[in-house]
Parts: sequence; C-alpha cells; structure tokens
Amino acid sequence: MWIDSHCHLNHSNFEGLPPSEIAEQAFSNGVDGMVTICCRISEELPQLLNIAKAHDKIWCSVGTHPHDAGHENERAISEEELVRLATSDEKIVGIGESGLDYFYDYAPRDQQQESFRKHIRACIKTGLPLIVHTRDAEEDTIQIMREEGEGKGLRGVMHCFSSQNWLADAAMEMGFYISLSGIVTFKKSIELQELAKRLPADRILVETDAPFLAPAPHRGKMNRPEYVARTGEFVAQLRGEEPQDFAAQTTQNFFKLFDKAAE
Repeated sequence: MWIDSHCHLNHSNFEGLPPSEIAEQAFSNGVDGMVTICCRISEELPQLLNIAKAHDKIWCSVGTHPHDAGHENERAISEEELVRLATSDEKIVGIGESGLDYFYDYAPRDQQQESFRKHIRACIKTGLPLIVHTRDAEEDTIQIMREEGEGKGLRGVMHCFSSQNWLADAAMEMGFYISLSGIVTFKKSIELQELAKRLPADRILVETDAPFLAPAPHRGKMNRPEYVARTGEFVAQLRGEEPQDFAAQTTQNFFKLFDKAAE
C-alpha cells in the first residue's frame, strides 16, 4: 500500500470530480493514505479540513505557496496565527507548501523569502514538518533553511524534488526527506533518476502532486493520487527493489516524518 504524501484534492484541474470520488478511487487502487496540501490559507483551509475529516486516511497541511506569498490576505497571517492554525486540528499534519519559486516569480522575491522564513519559524515552534517547494532558487532556499532552522529541530520534506542533486544532499544533511513525483519517470529526467538510485532508503517519500505531473505512461493527462503507485513502482525498479518492499519503506518514512498522522 502506498501513501501519496502530496496532492491537491480541492484543485479545479480535477475537472469537477468531487474530492471524495478522487480519494475513493485511490483507496480502491492500492493507496492507503494521502495529504491534501494547502497553498492559500485564507481561501483553502476550511475546505481542506472538510476533505480530510471525511476519511481517516486523509490529512492536510496549512501554508502559503510561494506563488501566493504576495497576496494581501496571506501576508496578513502572522507567525503566531500560523502557529495557532497549525495546532488547531488533529488533521493538520504539516506546514506548507512554502518556499521559493524564481521560475515564475508570481510574487516578489523578498515577499517569498519573508513568507518562507515565517513558515520555518512556525515549524520550529509547533514541531510539525515543513513542506518545501523550490524552483530555480536552490541557493536561497538552503541558505534560508540554514539561517532559520539549523540546530533548532527543523524537519521536513523537499516536495516534488527536481532541483540539482547537491540540494538534496544539503537538505538531507539537515534531516530532510526527499519526495519523488511523476517527474522521475520522464525520459529526460536522467539526473533525477540517478539521485533516486542512491537516496538512503529511510529518506524517500513518493507523491503525485495531483492533479499535476502525471507519471508515464499518463504524462500530459490529469494526475490522480492512485498514480503514486506508478511512480513508486518505477523508482523501486530503478533501485532494484521489490515494489511491495519499497511501498512499505516509503510508508514507514511517511509516518515517521508526519508523525501526527500516526497518532
């Protein structure tokens, strides 16, 4: 059984399919749990909590995506309020996704950095794991993680990892996990596939980022949480492992990181 450590069950790109239907389809196809991720607290959190509370094996996060870091309502959420929200419900098991995205630059970089620092500090105060999004911002990402979190018990996951491999190594030195998405199955993802082969077994998670980034052979189509099995099976083959063993290992890793989900 697989855990989809990162999906967006409320996203409009699911073409009108209700979250309950998407989830039940996944549960019927080898998925044992999933985390539906928050991108804009001011608009999404109540909806995500409702989705999570509809099933024992669905959890959610609270956080502001770097794309939304410049949004007035998100900037108005203080560090103290983020801490309060993160600890307000048992279904909230992580903080994020937060980080830096210099590829799109939908929000000013200084506001992205300010938001990222706020999320890191909230993680340290709550003990919850940080869910990191980074794109074309490797140096600033690890610098901020070190400045705000090194030696302070910060933990988390580099979600949908597709950055340079040195960043994975630097993040793991801080105790972070590396989450692999459907990107690893793409033919041109040679460097990422090489990374997947050598990642420590106890530091890997798998995810879909659904409805985005469907793995081969579904690339270009709407992604679904059930496709986490395709990614997991592909990575297991890369590593020379049996899929059921890799599924068990990544599930164990998930509950070690997102320990609130195990309670």
